[in-house]
Amino acid sequence: MMSSGRRPRGRRGPAFPPGTKAIFETIGAVLCCLALAPGSAAREGDRFAAERRVMVETQVAARGIRDPAVLEALRKVPRHLFVPAELQAEAYGDYPLPIGEGQTISQPYIVAFMTASLGLKRGDKVLEVGTGSGYQAAVLSLLAGPVYSVEINDRLARRAAETLRKLGYANVRVRSSDGFFGWAEAAPFDAVVVTCAVDAFPPRLFEQLAEGGRLILPLGDSRTFQTLTLVTKKSGRPVVRPLIDVRFVPMTGEALKKR
Repeated sequence: MMSSGRRPRGRRGPAFPPGTKAIFETIGAVLCCLALAPGSAAREGDRFAAERRVMVETQVAARGIRDPAVLEALRKVPRHLFVPAELQAEAYGDYPLPIGEGQTISQPYIVAFMTASLGLKRGDKVLEVGTGSGYQAAVLSLLAGPVYSVEINDRLARRAAETLRKLGYANVRVRSSDGFFGWAEAAPFDAVVVTCAVDAFPPRLFEQLAEGGRLILPLGDSRTFQTLTLVTKKSGRPVVRPLIDVRFVPMTGEALKKR
């Protein structure tokens, strides 16, 4: 039932001490200004949180990703803080974005697909090859245990490490080195994520995989398209399962010499 907004005759509002009305009006004006102030942190945070929810529902869950922990991680990680400031308005779009140094942040669905394919458990030790912006590492950190991330580009490595530190992802370690060689002193890993294309999976990464561990990587011609491939270590041997077609930027460093 709609109301006319008029007070019924014969009724009076509750009695308040003198001056209370002025106090309420002042508080109301302040709250109104805080809520409506352009660019306020609360309003901006709410907008991006809403965009994350829409992203998860329309781009990820709608395409078949059902793992509730993965979906929740994507709802939590502020993707817009892992892209250049001028691209934050596009952070939750259904496409990759440039992050500088000729590199990109993968589209949300691919991040979700790769993460879900690993079947991570709390406490799993994870190696990521290709830190990039640090976004994938942040997602992994909410699902596993320690995350070791390697980035060959020193500028990207330092920037990602700083972003992850500021946002409180304390279980992620980042270093600048050639991901082709992995992170031997931290091995073995329960899972390895490679976020750059390779013609053949690097043997060092498979060696650093624990028995029963999973390695996911874009495998194929690094100059064109690849197949996202899941490799499981069983009895010391690789069990290979092709998943979906993708296109990633190529792995650099030693991998280029092996081409």
